Amino acid sequence: MRVIRILAVADADGKFRLDLPLGPPGSVYELEVRVEPNYGLDGPPPGPTPEELGWPAGFFDATYGSITDETFVRPPQPIPSREVILD
Repeated sequence: MRVIRILAVADADGKFRLDLPLGPPGSVYELEVRVEPNYGLDGPPPGPTPEELGWPAGFFDATYGSITDETFVRPPQPIPSREVILD
């Protein structure tokens, strides 16, 4: 197995085209592609605010910690799968 790492810049269409020299014609290969944004030293851009997502202003500040019943517990949650299935 060979690992090929590159830093790519998306074109005007927001796409990156990959052309890999692999070996003899007709050879079969398994290809795994992992795409991660590279934010450099600035870190990721900030996400939308709750208001931009449709929540009323101050909603989370007003409701956080509002359940005072000590018997109220969150049931155990399953561990999510990291597998992504593309159609």
